[in-house]
Amino acid sequence: MAKKDDTNKTEEAVKDLKDLGAAVKAEDKSEAKAGSKAVAEEKPAKREPQVDAQGRAYGTGRRKDAVARVWVKRGSGKVTVNGRDQSIYFARQTQQLILNQPFLIVNAVGHFDVVCTVKGGGLSGQAGAVRHGISRALESFDPAMRPALKKAGMLTRDSRIVERKKVGKHKARRTKQWAKR
Repeated sequence: MAKKDDTNKTEEAVKDLKDLGAAVKAEDKSEAKAGSKAVAEEKPAKREPQVDAQGRAYGTGRRKDAVARVWVKRGSGKVTVNGRDQSIYFARQTQQLILNQPFLIVNAVGHFDVVCTVKGGGLSGQAGAVRHGISRALESFDPAMRPALKKAGMLTRDSRIVERKKVGKHKARRTKQWAKR
């Protein structure tokens, strides 16, 4: 019974992300039509795809203490993390969902192969770092994906880190136990 609930939750989360991607694309098209008249004079320099000789795009992702180096290329959707398959390295379903969010947003599930190395932090931070790296690599591969990824917040580094321990306290904010009597 618990497995079915987990699968239903995962399917609902994937559906929500697909809806978010579709909404972002629709909003971008409407903004482009409205804004094209007003900003006809000021056109920024068009971004070029940054792909190496093997057809790979590179992106660095960071989250907490984790740093991921990610290479993305056209393929069948295979994701390799530190030489292992994503389902082996990230055993939890939520971590795998986090990892695949950028592909769901740009409707490119199964279109890219990902090879990445990740160091530091725990599995949650590493999953977030790989997601950030995949988003940046997809942007480098195809700059047209940038608006959808930016709108969903995938290109912004999550700056939240662990607060340092203070002198005279047990942890960052936990004070020593105090007894009135």
